[in-house]
Amino acid sequence: MNKLLLLLIAMFFISSVPLYSQVEVSRGKSEAFGGDVHGVGFSAGPASGFGVSYRYHTSGKFSVQGIVGVFKPKTTDTFYSFGAELQQDLLRSNTTRFFFDVASSYIYNGSDGNNYAAPFRAGVGLGGEFLIQDALHFTLEGLFTYFSDGTILPLPQLAFHYYFY
Repeated sequence: MNKLLLLLIAMFFISSVPLYSQVEVSRGKSEAFGGDVHGVGFSAGPASGFGVSYRYHTSGKFSVQGIVGVFKPKTTDTFYSFGAELQQDLLRSNTTRFFFDVASSYIYNGSDGNNYAAPFRAGVGLGGEFLIQDALHFTLEGLFTYFSDGTILPLPQLAFHYYFY
């Protein structure tokens, strides 16, 4: 009987002690965008380029994103892509963010010179970012894209980013 009573008292004290986890996973907290947020992922689009991207969302309503891509297909020369984006939030909720977007990139492919007639691109438009799961977000953008040969086309861009809150 004494052992049972001692065990119950020990379980009571153990269960009343708060335990803390080492890692906390975000559940789409919009308040996390009230502070600085960093994200790493992949971005693909004619205005900002193609490749690995890093996004920094300031404590305000601005995001800055850099994109760098280096690809070596078997049949052509190495492909280089360097791009950047500036985003300003228009609306934000727990799972969605809509923003105004300005993007620019330079794309190079060739050994003796650039094979692209319009390597410089710039775009302006709107985008939306959507929570997929935990801290993984999907971004879809529609930008009017200017090519350095004078062509202007409305084109989409896609991105996936994992945020570190």
